[in-house]
Amino acid sequence: MAALFGARVRRLRVAAGLTQAELGAAVHVVSTRITQIERASGAKPTLELARALDAVLGAEDLLVELWPYVYREAFPDWSRKFMAYSERAVVIRQYAAHVVPGLLQTEEYARAVLSVGRTLDGKQQLEKRVSARMGRQARLGGADRPELWVVLDEAVLRRPVGGPAVMREQLDRLLDAAAEPHLTVQVLPFDQGEHDVMGGSLTLLTMPDDSEAAYTEGAHYGQLIEETHEVRSFALTYDRLRAAALPPLMSLDMIRAVMEDSHRGANVPSRSERRRLAQEQLQQSGGGRLRGGGRRVPRRRSRP
Repeated sequence: MAALFGARVRRLRVAAGLTQAELGAAVHVVSTRITQIERASGAKPTLELARALDAVLGAEDLLVELWPYVYREAFPDWSRKFMAYSERAVVIRQYAAHVVPGLLQTEEYARAVLSVGRTLDGKQQLEKRVSARMGRQARLGGADRPELWVVLDEAVLRRPVGGPAVMREQLDRLLDAAAEPHLTVQVLPFDQGEHDVMGGSLTLLTMPDDSEAAYTEGAHYGQLIEETHEVRSFALTYDRLRAAALPPLMSLDMIRAVMEDSHRGANVPSRSERRRLAQEQLQQSGGGRLRGGGRRVPRRRSRP
């Protein structure tokens, strides 16, 4: 698919009477990047670059339509169907047990995460996967952006993936992302004990036609579930996790505390205390707004 994409770019460029250098300048990349794309070598094009090439070459979204197939080649077979669903989903609900979900990862954090694993064949494939993961994030800023609800296990905040500097940048990214109106972040604290998804991560996808799919994932496997009764069971599991997690504002406070290294060893408020504090936050913010299945959560305050 990468070779097909490159051949299409070359054919469109020649038809437009452009050199590789001229096309590179038009889409704000160096000419060698165009060479790599046309030869299907080096890092695969991001979605943003595919859109820019489409616009300059007048391809009427041909390259954007090909891009998902190029992108999915960078990942194991068991994750590709899930990615195809994710690209169309209008609502994405995720529970992350070990690492920050790909849609919210910084580039350096993503590189650290993707640099380990049995399916990685070398540095070139690593860079392809990093480029593909960053390309996925472009949708969060587009007109068709999905509603995203993320529940992070406390372990996600505590594990210094990539080292302290990379982790601090990643936590700051979470705070910035949570300020977006279409995105909610919650933290599931250690004191909640055992739960139904301890073995891995869970994602629920709502499609444009209101159908739903669930995806469970471990370190070296993934499974897409489409049977209606099974998806409903996973949706109930997710709702329980969401209810057990800290409210959104308290979750952001916990992320800040971890960044400042002042939360270590501190006691997380009890469930009754969290409910009381959440109600106070709701009243202080002047009310709430309905999100995620009709639940009322506080409006976010701007960061100091």
